[in-house]
Amino acid sequence: MTSGDRATPTSAGTDAPFAPNMFAPNMPDGPGASREPYASEPNVADGDDDSSLTARLANAGVGRRAFLQFCAGVTATLALPARFAPRIASALAKVDRPIVVWLEFQDCAGDTEAFVRSRNPSAANLVLGLISLDYHETLMAAAGTAAESARDQAVATGGHILIVEGSVPTGIRGSCTIGGQAADDILTNATRGAAGIINVGTCSAFGGIPVAKPNPTGATSVADIVSGVPIVNLSGCPVNADNLTATIVHYLTFGEFPAADDLGRPLFAYGERIHDNCPRRGQFDAGQFALEWGDQAHRDGACLYRLGCKGPSTFHNCPSVQYNGGTSWPVAAGHGCVGCSEPAFWDTDTPFYDRLPHVQTAGLDLTADRLGIAVVAATAAGFALHAVGKGVQHRLAAAHDARAAGPSDSSTPSGGEGDRGEESPAAGSSGDPANGSGGPAAGSGGPPAASGGPPAGAGDDTGEGGDAHGSGTSAT
Repeated sequence: MTSGDRATPTSAGTDAPFAPNMFAPNMPDGPGASREPYASEPNVADGDDDSSLTARLANAGVGRRAFLQFCAGVTATLALPARFAPRIASALAKVDRPIVVWLEFQDCAGDTEAFVRSRNPSAANLVLGLISLDYHETLMAAAGTAAESARDQAVATGGHILIVEGSVPTGIRGSCTIGGQAADDILTNATRGAAGIINVGTCSAFGGIPVAKPNPTGATSVADIVSGVPIVNLSGCPVNADNLTATIVHYLTFGEFPAADDLGRPLFAYGERIHDNCPRRGQFDAGQFALEWGDQAHRDGACLYRLGCKGPSTFHNCPSVQYNGGTSWPVAAGHGCVGCSEPAFWDTDTPFYDRLPHVQTAGLDLTADRLGIAVVAATAAGFALHAVGKGVQHRLAAAHDARAAGPSDSSTPSGGEGDRGEESPAAGSSGDPANGSGGPAAGSGGPPAASGGPPAGAGDDTGEGGDAHGSGTSAT
């Protein structure tokens, strides 16, 4: 681990150092890659100021091209127009690194794991070049009083960003303590003077698994403990590191957190349902579902709704951003969504392998079974409608030709029983599916045509009774 460029705090009575950026490796953009210098990069070797982001990234081996690519990627993640990428790059190059204090309470450290394994070394260097991570009990080199001293110093400075991982127990006093302090006391103290709070993971955002019934520790979310400070919830189990990076960049660029939904989640990441962007949505709409794990439909990538996928009720950008540097996500791996970014998912979405009772699609409330039946019925109706339409088209064209040809030698127009196929093209030729002899609507001697039944004689599109197709009377 290497020490960052901030002053290294130490606690009284110990010389144990704290390294704020202790896990920022000095690695180039890729194996054997050479760094492209910044156009206005200061010469650190000559004693120029090395506090700018460009200089810090240069020292970490992150080139200008990688920096601009990162800014473009964050712009896309934030769902901003591409023209904002230069603005983000300019803002990040000028910003002073904010102090970040990362607290962990009732958690599994999954969000920390996701954070430190995000993307590639260049992106990790970049994130750590943007912030000064002054306290993180899992990652920091210091321990004991040295670690707590670093946290207290960072909080005393004020204006810090507080990142919280894990729910806060309130039912059993002291069930989660750090350095002799209860979790809710640590949270309350760390919130004083904070510029904002970022809750990473569902546990800190909504209580997560610890808040599930019977909730023996009285676990609750961060927002139930503190108030009066901007809070953004990056729910998910774990948080998507790209969403965390994008949220921090948005704050550094615009001075505020991104626009959020009614649950405090940024719209760029939680504005759409997983179901609406799932690559298997086509199979859902077509009624193609995997029925058992490992069956042929499952192996072929069919929809996982019947196996319990909660994508239709879950809002998250998993399909587009994915995890592990955009490598994969649960559905791509053949496992349905469990709804982990939603409040109380452990109570409301379990059993995880039972399907949801109803799903809304195209403004209708349908079960997957009814939807599949409706799709099949609509497809059949479409074919039938197409056939009827073509039949009507042929009949109208035939009627027009018959009128243009004038009266026949017979004293009566065609329509006499048994002679339909010989007067005009209205009857068509034998074998014509719409009008050929023997067809149910226009065949020789067919009851609907000969007796003036509705399909051929009464109320057709010509509006004429006793037209070239039959001897029935007009419906008008």
